[in-house]
Amino acid sequence: QVQLVESGGGLVQAGGSLRLSCAASGRTFSTFSKYNMGWFRQAPGKEREFVASISWSGGTTYYVDSVKGRFTNSRDNAKNTVYLQKNSLKPRHTAVYSCAHGAIVYGLGYDRGSDFASWGQGTQVTVSS
Repeated sequence: QVQLVESGGGLVQAGGSLRLSCAASGRTFSTFSKYNMGWFRQAPGKEREFVASISWSGGTTYYVDSVKGRFTNSRDNAKNTVYLQKNSLKPRHTAVYSCAHGAIVYGLGYDRGSDFASWGQGTQVTVSS
């Protein structure tokens, strides 16, 4: 089993910043660096959507168009942790943000739910106007 624990969410005013963290443990302890990691969000009344992901090496990142230039995805494989730096936040960014662990080693998929096999509980991000 892979356990993912997100942190760093909270209430922030529009224009502010937050950095989310996701720490992985369990079965992935020695193999974390071989898996893509992703971030998804779900706003009230909406379906879960892809936000960002990062390749297993950290060399490639992917973003949904609406967050490009605002969010930065990074990882520290020595700490089994991924980060999502969120700048210039807007009320429409309010959602529960969850991290996800890649389904296969050195996977090629990066933006579909089926590309990931384990999910965290999520952390609430609320952006006030």
